[in-house]
Amino acid sequence: MAIKLENVGIAVRDLEATIAFFTDLGLTVVGRDVVRGEWTDTAVGLDGNHAKIAMLRTPDGQGFLELFEYIHPDAIETEPTLPNEIGMHRVLFSVDDLDAALEVAARHGCVPLRGVATYQDVYRLTYLRGPSGILVMLAEDLRKG
Repeated sequence: MAIKLENVGIAVRDLEATIAFFTDLGLTVVGRDVVRGEWTDTAVGLDGNHAKIAMLRTPDGQGFLELFEYIHPDAIETEPTLPNEIGMHRVLFSVDDLDAALEVAARHGCVPLRGVATYQDVYRLTYLRGPSGILVMLAEDLRKG
């Protein structure tokens, strides 16, 4: 059996603000839609499922995020995920300039949870809380230069 990761889906509070954040980091919107109907009720497992969706692609063309904002049923607000919680954890992006990426994130009100760390002189990395409380990890490979 062959298997391939296609995308990571993230429910968001504000689709437009989340798209702005990720496109400013360098992702590209490759599709948008509003979905509803029996097929989506069945696929997602929610009766009356109705959502605005957007598909974003990383610049290398390999990674995709599917963002969705529920119209119905109402989205359920929960406490933001903590770094040590079981379950979906975070999305990681490698960047060629961590400081520039953090400047972009800051324009959206997103700052590192604690700061920037260096792992074995190989990576500079940090976690930040993005739109809708999404944990985003940014990592710069120090071996590239």
